[in-house]
Amino acid sequence: MKPLLVPLEAGKFYHIFNRGNNGDNLFYKNDNHLFFLRKLDEYLSEYIELYAYCLLPNHFHLLVRIKDADTNSKNAWHFQNAKRLELNHPNPEDIVSAAFHRFFTSYAKAINKQQNRHGSLFENPFKRKVIENTSYLANLVFYIHSNP
Repeated sequence: MKPLLVPLEAGKFYHIFNRGNNGDNLFYKNDNHLFFLRKLDEYLSEYIELYAYCLLPNHFHLLVRIKDADTNSKNAWHFQNAKRLELNHPNPEDIVSAAFHRFFTSYAKAINKQQNRHGSLFENPFKRKVIENTSYLANLVFYIHSNP
């Protein structure tokens, strides 16, 4: 049975986090951190604003805000990539989750090739917590930055 996940709704802040499958590393070389951030930008910058992050050898934390899907907003989705994802995911929440999935898959394929490994790199599904108030938001920023 699939676990119930908090939907990724436009305009809300989320703590996104995950770890390596079976506690394995996600980052093997220093270059992997930059590659992860580049892939994050490539797959998700249209949908999210990144406020804080922490990349540790076997897990990561992201503080993101889901952008509005309103085409009149300067922070809105451009919909070029969204249209491709909409074919299988008509709900905006599903589109953002699908973009995260594509990001994780792309990164995992590259690391698997680099490390001559196979199989899942990340635990599935990725974890997310909605940020309900400014106190939790402030504590999360502190937690992410002090985690290392």
